[in-house]
Amino acid sequence: MNDVTRSMDATDAAAAALTAQRRRSRPSGWWGMALLIATEAAFFGTLMSSYFYLRFQVVEWPPPGIEPTPPEGPLLLAAVLVATSVPIFLGSRGARLGRTRAAWAWLALALAVQCFYLAGQIGLFIEDYNKFAPTENAYTSIYFTLVAAHGAHVVVGMLLIAFLVVRITRGGLTNYRLIGVQVVALYLYFVNLIGIPVVLTQLFPSL
Repeated sequence: MNDVTRSMDATDAAAAALTAQRRRSRPSGWWGMALLIATEAAFFGTLMSSYFYLRFQVVEWPPPGIEPTPPEGPLLLAAVLVATSVPIFLGSRGARLGRTRAAWAWLALALAVQCFYLAGQIGLFIEDYNKFAPTENAYTSIYFTLVAAHGAHVVVGMLLIAFLVVRITRGGLTNYRLIGVQVVALYLYFVNLIGIPVVLTQLFPSL
């Protein structure tokens, strides 16, 4: 059995790419991430269901004295976040083809754009926090919980990308890291996609 037929033995970019091409099934790490994503989807589904359950229990939503969030900022940031799927896809593709520099560059670009998104999201979060407190009523509680939960998932994704960028910088692209890129990309696709219904739920009173 040579160095490209066992998944963990491919220790350079060319061997990793060849191993990926020969692999007939998804690696176990991919399936583990898919299972995690399924549980996370259920988590966000529960939060959004709770939001609408609370909304239809009252006549006014948000409650009197609370202005709905203007849609421009959250929609712009959501578009920025979804746009990071492009460099993530290209980085994953570059890794799969054994193109170490391309994989590194695209992943680094995705990380930079995510930093911009996070900075904007923190600014909006602080702005909302100055208007109403999370403990003020049911609306503010579920609002901040939903926004903060998604923001936390974005931060986790950023840390994973940063880890991959550092590992690729120090040791190149091995098959183990190639699988890592694919698994992290899958997670980030989910985070970006779930951001759309999260933002629409957040802006429901303004739409």
